[in-house]
Amino acid sequence: MIDEIALKELIYKMADDLLILGHRNSEWTGLGPLLEEDIAFSSMAQDKVGQSYALYQLLHDLGENDPDTVAFMRNAEQFHNCQFVELPIGEYDFSLVRHFLYDTADALRFEMLSNSAYEPLALLAKKIKGELRYHTMHADIWIKQLGAATEDSIGRLQESLIQAFPYALGIFEPSEYEDQIKADKIFEGEEILQERWMDKISAVIGSTALALPDLGTITPVYGGRKGDHTAHLQPLLDEMSEVFKIDPTADW
Repeated sequence: MIDEIALKELIYKMADDLLILGHRNSEWTGLGPLLEEDIAFSSMAQDKVGQSYALYQLLHDLGENDPDTVAFMRNAEQFHNCQFVELPIGEYDFSLVRHFLYDTADALRFEMLSNSAYEPLALLAKKIKGELRYHTMHADIWIKQLGAATEDSIGRLQESLIQAFPYALGIFEPSEYEDQIKADKIFEGEEILQERWMDKISAVIGSTALALPDLGTITPVYGGRKGDHTAHLQPLLDEMSEVFKIDPTADW
């Protein structure tokens, strides 16, 4: 029998990551450095919000509140997202690096979950992992191009990579339910996900003039999965929930 508490914790952190990063990436609408990038970030942001809705619906099926209430009526300390996704978009180089690091992990997570023992999650994962092929392809192309282009583009990406990496490791913050999740065959666990992620991003970075930071010198930024967030999250949540609080009948 599957442990529902462990299952819910896993789904909450995935859904919250996607909702928050979807809204962050939507801030590039109208501001992208190229028209194509403006459209691409807007499209991927919309995908992420839609994917978060589907996950919140799974939680609703497990007895949690409806997706609108869960998404728009919680305070920052009730969210399970990693701190990485709530950081401001910064310059385009930072958002591109975050896109690359996060979406690579996200694609691998959903690929692993397509074999989950919890069938509703496995079925959803199979659908979402197909959508994520475009996201990872987009990120890989731009990292490879700009990471081997001019001195300026390489320098900016390298600086953002160093800045982002401790937060990116927070994606894999271990759950207190790790053993139960693995025992129930819901998910293979954050440690295996991180190992596969390192292999993937190392292959892409290895084809550029960029260099990954030394893991031995980095302290991962944990806490987000347990409700410990930066000062950036609550203002974003206030902005996100403004329309819902005015008109609770509004659609996503």
